[in-house]
Amino acid sequence: MKYDYTSVKNIYIICGKTDMRKGIDGLAALIQDSFELDPYGDSIFLFSGWSKDRYKCLYFDGDGFAMLYKRLDHGKLQWPKDENEVRNLSQQELRWLLEGLSIRQPKAIQPSPKGVF
Repeated sequence: MKYDYTSVKNIYIICGKTDMRKGIDGLAALIQDSFELDPYGDSIFLFSGWSKDRYKCLYFDGDGFAMLYKRLDHGKLQWPKDENEVRNLSQQELRWLLEGLSIRQPKAIQPSPKGVF
C-alpha cells in the first residue's frame, strides 16, 4: 500500500514519550481521551517512545486505520519533550523532524503573510 499523505489536512505530533507497546486501539483512545482530537478525521498522528529512534504514525483512510512503525538504524529524532502537548505540524516541519532536525529551525525563512500594497 503506497499512499500520498501530502494532502492530509492535519499532521499532529504527540509530544513527549508514548508507550510504544500500544496498538491502533490504544493510540486512538489516547488521541480521543487525552487530547480531545478526532482519530477518524483527515489527520496523521505521530508518536515516539523513550529512545527517540522509532516512531509510529496513525491514519484513518476512510475504511480503517493504518499504522506505520519505523525504527531508525542510525540517529535519533529531535522529538519535543512536553508530555501534555500536541502540535499541528506543517509538511516542512514533518520533513525536518523525520530527517533528524528540530521542528523549529530559527534560521529558516518563514512564510510571510500577505501584505497590502
